[in-house]
Amino acid sequence: MSESESPLVSVIIPVFNDGERLRLCLAALAKQTYARSRFETIVVDNGSDDLGLIKDLVAVYDNATLAVEPLPGSYVARNRGLELAKGEVIAFTDADCIPAADWLERGVARLRQAPNCGQVVGRINLFFADPQRPTAVELYESLTAFPQERLLREQHGGATANVFTWRQVIDRVGCFDPRLKSNGDLEWGRRVFEAGFQQVYADDVQVGHPARRSLGELYRRTVRLAGGYYDVQLKQAKSLGQRQLVFVQALLQNLVPPVFFVVNVFGDGRLKSLDQKLKVSSVMVMVRYISAWETLRLKFGGASSRA
Repeated sequence: MSESESPLVSVIIPVFNDGERLRLCLAALAKQTYARSRFETIVVDNGSDDLGLIKDLVAVYDNATLAVEPLPGSYVARNRGLELAKGEVIAFTDADCIPAADWLERGVARLRQAPNCGQVVGRINLFFADPQRPTAVELYESLTAFPQERLLREQHGGATANVFTWRQVIDRVGCFDPRLKSNGDLEWGRRVFEAGFQQVYADDVQVGHPARRSLGELYRRTVRLAGGYYDVQLKQAKSLGQRQLVFVQALLQNLVPPVFFVVNVFGDGRLKSLDQKLKVSSVMVMVRYISAWETLRLKFGGASSRA
């Protein structure tokens, strides 16, 4: 595909207090095999404490623009980026991701190959800070985080850390739901599916993503995901009875001991020792009970978190 035939791509990246990893993300975009003149990068700051740092990072690149969205939430920030985007193709990634050098080239190619394509969901490769000494949380993440192919197959969506679409698809199905703090990418994907567009998983369209290392990081992610899931389910409920059922199902789902998960963990060859298997199983139990507690908090008046 010649440069003149390449569609203009708008890469949208929300960022919140993550300047150092944004630096790596922007550096990776600068090394893309896709023609530099055929893509723009829109970084949307979502209330970072040091906006000056974000401005300085973006200013290094002549094809990058900084926007500011003060309302909290990554989907609100992505919608702000869409307001500014000039591209025929929209590519989403996150500030903590490192796109492969051919990410844009392969993503656009897969989007163009599939007839009536509404969404390409790419692979997210997790990596450890110290591959020789992964923490229990990193091991847990390596088994559970960002299962893009399964998410697309079962829920008709994928994490916006690695998603491509056409601008005309967004014009047809709408932007992200700004009320959601998590799971908004899956909710948007379901709208793409229901509109009759084809959705494609592309294993060769890849970004790297650091696995969370600490219990604090995992706690914040668990709270955010539990709240996002609960908000999406409530949005779909049509009556008070259905909303009560959503609460009961969400609570029981997290209170039931994760027996099948533990069984699978002990049979998973990616975990090299009994100690690793026990640690990952313990982390899963903790995640379940954090999710149950967050469901209770939301039921009794709490607001979902962007943590």
